[in-house]
Amino acid sequence: MDLNQTELTLLNGMQTTFGTLAKPVTLVVNVASRCGLSPQYETLEAMQKKYGSKGFTVIGMPSNSFLQELKDASDISDYCSTTWGVTFPMTEKVKVNGKDTHPLYQQLKKTKDSSGKAGNVKWNFEKFLVLADGTVHRFRPTTKPDDHEIISLIEANLK
Repeated sequence: MDLNQTELTLLNGMQTTFGTLAKPVTLVVNVASRCGLSPQYETLEAMQKKYGSKGFTVIGMPSNSFLQELKDASDISDYCSTTWGVTFPMTEKVKVNGKDTHPLYQQLKKTKDSSGKAGNVKWNFEKFLVLADGTVHRFRPTTKPDDHEIISLIEANLK
């Protein structure tokens, strides 16, 4: 399956596809409002502002797979906008592991991390950097969004 054809539903209920939302450099992150890693939202938004006009976007995909996400789209939207000033696209809640895993994550999870391991998402805020040529790089949750390796890949692949 081509990632670009994968259907997504935004927090506001609008139907779209990954290809419509994606830029030449796209960082997909499974987010959760009540996670100890949620301060990463601030860095993700700063990256969106810094690189957004150059062909980069973050796509936040709220997930309750680890039981740390708010119950509905309105609460998630309010939290993200008022607490972190999030302007990047956010999808409806998705499952990232197990039965009913979202089709985008079914594909992304095939990507190996730096230690050569693919498979299940380990926790909230796991990052998948998707480049224009379809190459995907995987970064585990504790890797900060502005880690040197991520920023180097973003900058090397922007226009």
